[in-house]
Amino acid sequence: MAFSLCSTKTLLFLLLISAIPIAFIISMELAKPPTHVYQYHSPGFFRECAKWDDLNRRFLVSFMEGGIGEIAVPEDHGSSLEEAVLKEVTVVKDPDLTGNSSLGIVVDRPRNRLLVAISDVLGNNYNALAAYDLSTWDRLFLTKLGGSDNEKSFADDVAVDAEGNAYVTDAKSNKIWKVGADGKFVSSIRNPLFIAKVWYKNLVGLNGIVYHPDGFLIVIHTFSGMLYKIDIAKEDHEVKLIKVAGGSLAFGDGLELLSPTKLVVAGNPSGRLVESSDRWETASVVAKFKGPAHRLATAATVKDGRVYLNHMLGMGYPKKKHALVEAVFSI
Repeated sequence: MAFSLCSTKTLLFLLLISAIPIAFIISMELAKPPTHVYQYHSPGFFRECAKWDDLNRRFLVSFMEGGIGEIAVPEDHGSSLEEAVLKEVTVVKDPDLTGNSSLGIVVDRPRNRLLVAISDVLGNNYNALAAYDLSTWDRLFLTKLGGSDNEKSFADDVAVDAEGNAYVTDAKSNKIWKVGADGKFVSSIRNPLFIAKVWYKNLVGLNGIVYHPDGFLIVIHTFSGMLYKIDIAKEDHEVKLIKVAGGSLAFGDGLELLSPTKLVVAGNPSGRLVESSDRWETASVVAKFKGPAHRLATAATVKDGRVYLNHMLGMGYPKKKHALVEAVFSI
C-alpha cells in the first residue's frame, strides 16, 4: 500500500513525534531546580545577555529585538519560602537602532555607563557600540563599526579595560574592534590564530570576551572552543592561544571572570569553570554545571560571589518567564 502523508496514521505519528520534545520541555519546566533561580516576567522571548549591577541592585538584560531592561532585586527578596517572580522594566529603546539587536553588554562602573554591542543579526550589515548613562539612561555615544569592503560582520560581545577602551568581538569575520573611552573608533585587531582551520567552525567565531585586571583580554571562539589571550599593552596586541586541558570549550558563549584565576564559560553545556595558575598561558576545565538546556545559556554574571547564567529563551504566553540560574560547579 502506498504511503500517504495525509493518512490518519501518518498524522497521528507526526503528532506523537512532535509531542515528545514538548513533553520534555514541560517536564523540565515543572521540575524543581537544583540551584537558586531568579525568575522574571518579560514581554520578549529572547534575552541575550545579563549582568549584575551591584550598586543599583539590579540585573541588566539585553533584548534581541533591541533595547535594554532592568530587573530590580529587593533587599528582602528570597526571605520567604516561595520567591516572587520579578519584573523586567524597559530602560532603553533607542529609535535610531530600530531593527537591530542589543547583544553583549558590560557595566563600566568607573564611568557609570553601560556598553552595548549592537548588530543586525539577520543581514550582518550594521554593527555598532552604544554607551548609556547608568543613572539617566541618556545615550553617551553611538559608534558605527565597519570592516573591509563587502565584509559581513556581527558585533557580538564587549569588554572594557581600565582606561575605558572598549573591545567588541566580531563573530562573523573574526576580528575585534577597539573603541576609545570617548567613543571614537581606534582600530581593528586581526590575527591568523582567530581563524579556525575547518571552514564550518568559523560560522560562529570570536564571541565572549573579558578584560583581565593584569592588562590583557581573554576571548573565546565559539564553534572551535579555542581560547585566546590578547596582550593589549603591546603595540601589536600579541595574541596567544591558551592551551586548555581537562575538556573542550566548544560552543562556549559568554565569559565572566570569577577571580583573576577563574573563568566561567557559559554555553553548551550550560557552564564550565576554567582555572589558570600561570596568568592564562595555560588553563584547565575543572568543573561543569548542567542547567536547563532547553533555555540555552548565553552569558554569565557574578552576584555576591555567586555565578548566575542568563538563559536566552523565555517560556509562557502572553508573559514570558525568564530564568537567571545559579551555577554550582561540580567535578
